[in-house]
Amino acid sequence: MPLTIHPASTPVEDVTVMSAMRRGFLCRCPACNRGRLFGRFLKVVERCEDCGTEFHHHRADDLPPYIVIFIVGHLVGYGILMTETKMEMPLWAHMAIWPLLTLVLSLALLQPVKGAVVGLQYALGMHGFGAAREKKKAERETTGDGRANTGEDGHAGRRGA
Repeated sequence: MPLTIHPASTPVEDVTVMSAMRRGFLCRCPACNRGRLFGRFLKVVERCEDCGTEFHHHRADDLPPYIVIFIVGHLVGYGILMTETKMEMPLWAHMAIWPLLTLVLSLALLQPVKGAVVGLQYALGMHGFGAAREKKKAERETTGDGRANTGEDGHAGRRGA
């Protein structure tokens, strides 16, 4: 199956940190918001099937689980504290509710949080994303015949020098 690359709806250099993280949280490509970010549950795709942005060099590693542990720990801990202080529940109910809620919240948040971390790395140009963005920008600036756009003086880049 050939890879078709479409131009991004938003220019690569105009992506803000918050929009890239939001796109990643929604499991979409941080560059174009159209392609899927994940091929499997936690496996980031090699490249966006829509805009061609490469993701193989991301380094999300341990940050997403730490963030999920922090969020879920605070939510479940607060829930246990409030339940114990405001109402009286039998121990079996606590043992049924809180571990199940912890598991469900952890699994529900892990992929979106990892996507947000990949979006953050993309927006900040970390771990190879900066070079990839510059390469994509240079490709857009070249014409269809492979030559760089030149000014009136025939030189690319610095005008008036």
